[in-house]
Amino acid sequence: MEKRSLKVGFMPLTDSAPLVVAKEYGFFERYGLDVTLEQQNSWATMRDKVCAGLLDGAQMLAPMPIASSLGLDGQRIPMITPFVLSRNGNAITLSQKWYKHLDEHRLGEGQPISATAIASIVNKKIANGEKLRFATVFPYSCHYYQLLDWLSAGGIDLSHIELLIIPPGNMIAALKSGEIDGFCVGGPWNAFAVRAQLGFTAATSSDIWMDFPEKVLAVLASWQMQNPNTCKALVQALNDACHWLESIPNRFEAAQLLSGSQYLNMDLNIIAPSLLGSCLTYKDLPPRQINTYNQFADSESASLNCPSIDDGRWLLEVMQKSGHLDNPSHALLQLPHIYRQDLFRQYFTANQDVAPR
Repeated sequence: MEKRSLKVGFMPLTDSAPLVVAKEYGFFERYGLDVTLEQQNSWATMRDKVCAGLLDGAQMLAPMPIASSLGLDGQRIPMITPFVLSRNGNAITLSQKWYKHLDEHRLGEGQPISATAIASIVNKKIANGEKLRFATVFPYSCHYYQLLDWLSAGGIDLSHIELLIIPPGNMIAALKSGEIDGFCVGGPWNAFAVRAQLGFTAATSSDIWMDFPEKVLAVLASWQMQNPNTCKALVQALNDACHWLESIPNRFEAAQLLSGSQYLNMDLNIIAPSLLGSCLTYKDLPPRQINTYNQFADSESASLNCPSIDDGRWLLEVMQKSGHLDNPSHALLQLPHIYRQDLFRQYFTANQDVAPR
């Protein structure tokens, strides 16, 4: 193996569970790796540290390797993903002050809210010369595109909405201060807002883009070429951790790990719900049951963890629709060099079961 001691970046979010489990339960060690997990506070910082070689790899948003490889966010630096860490996991939460304005569109038991419900709120804001302000975590993120799709599907004129980019850990403070009216973010921040009676959760990414890749393992293309065996070991360890997380009792254990001060440093009753398939919606309502809220693996199908070209192609279409990409034809040619389903298939051949050893 080319390199055994690695620094891997993670964001203190619920879906960092595979990395935390791999570290705490020895999955990295099983494959001969000594991994130090380094917490980051913004996705831009995560990207910059990987690009600068300060991190060997990182948990990243699914569109980030594409954006970096195409130079959409500045300098063009080829980046790849050989592994999908998780699917789903995001949700749209609005300030609790707006709940009373929903009228007949208020949350029904077990049902999401369409953006149609906030049309009157948007109109009131516009009448006062203001816009409803939403935040997402990064421009090139599923959060950003899912929020736009949710608003558009509800008939909301996007020119009447102001979008801000705020790191996940700063969302609650921005909502509490009134800087924003709502956000699209990953757990645990939606549940935190509901528990703190600061907000209500209208819809999850499972409602908007069912089972789409959310977080991926990202490394520089050059790093993978220089460290092919190390990259394979890293993916195999994370694959084992993802499959360990298929079990509900194991997920509760993972929630306990994540609640520790070195990770999320948060109460278990905020972290655990989404891992157990439960979406907190509003202070007085029972949670929604969403079994696919956080998906990490599927023993019936290895494709859940495979960074497929089809998913990448669909992302390119969304990025073009959102104004982030002018012409996807060149990007389509680059996609097989970014979403490395070929590496995934090499790592998990027919002779090597994808489920953990």
